[in-house]
Amino acid sequence: MRKPTHSGKSERLKRRPDFLAVQKGERRKGPFFLLEVLQRQAPADTTPARVGFTVTRRQGNAVERNRMRRRLREAVRVSAEPCLKAGHDYVLVARRDTLRASFSRLTSSLKARIEGQRANRPPGATR
Repeated sequence: MRKPTHSGKSERLKRRPDFLAVQKGERRKGPFFLLEVLQRQAPADTTPARVGFTVTRRQGNAVERNRMRRRLREAVRVSAEPCLKAGHDYVLVARRDTLRASFSRLTSSLKARIEGQRANRPPGATR
């Protein structure tokens, strides 16, 4: 029996070659994660966006890494799916601050990165 298809607007990246391909795309750094974006093949591609999640061992033990992954997955599901462009692949590489960030800051940062904006800083602010 076949597994039912995903009802959301995005699909998951699961294969290592897909993750490696996205690494060659654009990188958008944020305080809680790194977002890697790659446009697949033709600009007129209407296949659903695909999203992958990566958390390295450096970021903590298995419990913490899974929690980071779950938080990012939920942030994509709740607020970012409408912003995802068809025909694109997205990989979120979690950082340790993903655990401590409020969920609202996490979702707003995610939406800003997907839309191509830089860090959430007031205009004229420097680091």
